[in-house]
Amino acid sequence: MHLEMRDGYDEEPHFLQWQQTGDATGYDWSRWIGLVGAARERGVTFRRLRIVSEPVSDYIRWEHAISYGNVDAGEDLRWLPRSRAYDLTLPGADLWLFDRRRARFGIQRGDGSRGTYEFSSDPRVVRQVIASFEMAWERAIPHEEYKLD
Repeated sequence: MHLEMRDGYDEEPHFLQWQQTGDATGYDWSRWIGLVGAARERGVTFRRLRIVSEPVSDYIRWEHAISYGNVDAGEDLRWLPRSRAYDLTLPGADLWLFDRRRARFGIQRGDGSRGTYEFSSDPRVVRQVIASFEMAWERAIPHEEYKLD
């Protein structure tokens, strides 16, 4: 499970290129598609949930444009407008949850750049992460149905 809650991240060269050209095809998904494909062959599922403000930021618009790679890799991707998430208890940082046992939280700096990672295997934390994610997931819109204005 992967939870993303920010409306912007470090400026990537591909994002900057997209801003200039509108071309979303330059992002190389081959490594990710291979990684997810190999994991899926072992029975691993990948669910990604993006909680976004609306109207969406340029960064989220770019992420939406390149999300064909997430889908091609075999991820189940959903979008949750922040207006539908206001009453949920959510973690204070983006996260990955591995095997429903270990969470990796991505701590961002105030300027939006990548900070550090914090890990937790505390069963209480993991249970809360799962419960929060599942409630948000139920409200979220599948990628193929989520349209940007």
